[in-house]
Amino acid sequence: MVTIFGKPGCPYTQAARDVYDDTGTPYEYVDVKKDPGAVARMLKFSGGRRCVPVIVDGDTVTVGFGGT
Repeated sequence: MVTIFGKPGCPYTQAARDVYDDTGTPYEYVDVKKDPGAVARMLKFSGGRRCVPVIVDGDTVTVGFGGT
């Protein structure tokens, strides 16, 4: 399953979620503002970058989202 780490109000996080919703791809959304432990998990995937969204799909990690 795909995991999207993001935060409310981030247009890139919302755009990523919209694409996954539109394509019917299941994903878990993790709000890093509500879950402090999630930040530590996200930083492991992002190599320490504090940028959202961080999208984890199996072994593939994408930091940021451009809609492509």
